Amino acid sequence: MLDVSSFVAGQWVAPGAGARNIASAITGDVIAQAGNDALDVQMMLDHARNVGGPTLRKMTFHDRARMLKALAVDLMQHKQALYDLSYDTGATLSDHKIDVDGGIGTMLVFASKGRREMPDAQVYLDGAPEQLGRDGQFSGRHICTPLQGVAVHINAFNFPVWGMLEKLAPTLLAGVPAIVKPATATCYVTEACVRLMLASDLLPAGALQLVSGGLRDMLDHLDLQDAVAFTGSAQTAGTLRSNPKLLERSVRFASEQDSLNASVLGPDATPGTPEFDLFVKEVQREMTAKAGQKCTAIRRIMAPVALLEPVIDALKARLAKTVIGDPRMEATRMGALVSASQKRDVLEKAALIGAEAECVFGDQENFTVTGADKDKGAFVSPMLFHCAAPDLAERVHDTEAFGPVSTIMPYRDLPHAISLLNKGKGSLVASVITNDGDVAREITLGAAAYHGRLYFNNRQSMGEATGHGSPLPHMVHGGPGRAGGGEELGGIRGVMHYMQRTAVQGSPDILTAIGQQWVPGAQEITDRDHPFTRTFHEVDLGETFYSKAREITLEDIETFAHFTGDTFYAHMDEEPAKANPFFPGRVAHGYLLLSFAAGLFVQPDPGPVLANTGLDNLRFMAPVAAGDSIKVRLSVKHKTPRNEECGEVRWHVTLTNQNDEVAAEYELLTMNAYA
Repeated sequence: MLDVSSFVAGQWVAPGAGARNIASAITGDVIAQAGNDALDVQMMLDHARNVGGPTLRKMTFHDRARMLKALAVDLMQHKQALYDLSYDTGATLSDHKIDVDGGIGTMLVFASKGRREMPDAQVYLDGAPEQLGRDGQFSGRHICTPLQGVAVHINAFNFPVWGMLEKLAPTLLAGVPAIVKPATATCYVTEACVRLMLASDLLPAGALQLVSGGLRDMLDHLDLQDAVAFTGSAQTAGTLRSNPKLLERSVRFASEQDSLNASVLGPDATPGTPEFDLFVKEVQREMTAKAGQKCTAIRRIMAPVALLEPVIDALKARLAKTVIGDPRMEATRMGALVSASQKRDVLEKAALIGAEAECVFGDQENFTVTGADKDKGAFVSPMLFHCAAPDLAERVHDTEAFGPVSTIMPYRDLPHAISLLNKGKGSLVASVITNDGDVAREITLGAAAYHGRLYFNNRQSMGEATGHGSPLPHMVHGGPGRAGGGEELGGIRGVMHYMQRTAVQGSPDILTAIGQQWVPGAQEITDRDHPFTRTFHEVDLGETFYSKAREITLEDIETFAHFTGDTFYAHMDEEPAKANPFFPGRVAHGYLLLSFAAGLFVQPDPGPVLANTGLDNLRFMAPVAAGDSIKVRLSVKHKTPRNEECGEVRWHVTLTNQNDEVAAEYELLTMNAYA
């Protein structure tokens, strides 16, 4: 019997009054208890706001990204313990890997993106500066800073590890502490994961707390600096979202709810094609993985009228081979639902669907369970329904049986398929299996607005595709309407949910000081030796080098043209060049100007500049003809540490002609040694 504790203000608190029993999904025996009605929720909020938050905000994005990576690496060493504990949730080893490995992998992605896409600073710059004054001395830009409250994460039972880590990673990267409330049915797995993270000593005090059991009135104590992220049923989401205190104080509320996700077989995917076999395989996998207890599982299957019977026959054959049993057995391909109450709910919802559709697979009285007692565990057979008249049906489009239950229906043509897709009134994901780009485009234009993700797969992508039901940390996870209207993950987009976007306005010097990125028009430092002679740590923002001028000759242009092979007429033929509205006549190649610019600003001796790694945002703004001169201004715009030996320096480069008109502008990237 496990006592599943909560972690409150730095202390573990055992179950107490109001604790609930938790049963094994395999045997039905009580294996744990969780909950304590005496938890001091205000103390938890104060601890997060006053201890965890300030410490996290002192760290830079890179500090927090390194922390996430270290946590993920540490968890990787202990994942077997999480696997072993997870079997009683009814999940198989394959299911554990989706949950545990998927959660750890998500943390690693956010750690990597934090280092690569965010600054080694405490302010995130959202877009380029906007010049608001005529002479460039009044500008504005958007910045993002961490919320100064706490994120309350309310998670579902189906992914006790991934569900926590996919919210926790962007929250901690943003610099916000979290209070995690897992679903009670599987909270013992979440608690074990939290204990591992805390034992690593990688998290600052107050960064993470855990509620095993009910939240009591915690939501009533939140304010504008706090955020709630919820995953679960639409009914529970509606109850939480309508909390009067949350509404009154405009507390951020992100919801990822159940939805009637669908998969469409393209009209080109006939039997014998790779796409037909792929479709059947994906549907069967999504019906049985986690025993169908996935928010992204396929609930509605759409096939062309002419292909309906072959699809049904193929699906029935694959489902019949699915071994149901004790998830600890190697041969088992589908375990149990999470609890007896979940089993009752699934069967009740399936009965509602059955009023409009015929059950063509899934006799609940006569299926076999291997290695376990079918009556004691929360086992069900996969259920495939056939709805012959989907336009007239209602329950198949609004009732989700959160288990291995799906309904197949015919469509006449693509507009009809799109109409059926959208009858779900908002989903997390819809998939389309097709090798026809025109089919993919038509469905995208007609259905994208109703779905958070569109997943296309075919013979080209099937070897690498991750599957209909796999939310990836790089892409947004959420959906409109019934799916909750929220977004999670999506790379740095997910981090923004826990930050405030603010428009700041002022002089270029003020914006430079706030964002730690030099803004054109800000103070320049020009009284030093060449900046290429100093290390990463020695160069300062705004440090600027002005080059001498160099005249561009006709010989230069012709030599460059013949040397490179770029004999475009604008460089070689006067009359056609003059006829071009962009040029006064023959002009220098843009890349010739870049090459000459490098020659004007480079310091050739060995030194701290190790390599030129590229350039960004190149624009050619005025033509340069033979007889014109160019000169270069090179300014240190931004600095980012990259590894143990060197960091990236971003230089703002401006090329001007003899009339001080800007001919070209770009950002140069170099790797500079620390010493």
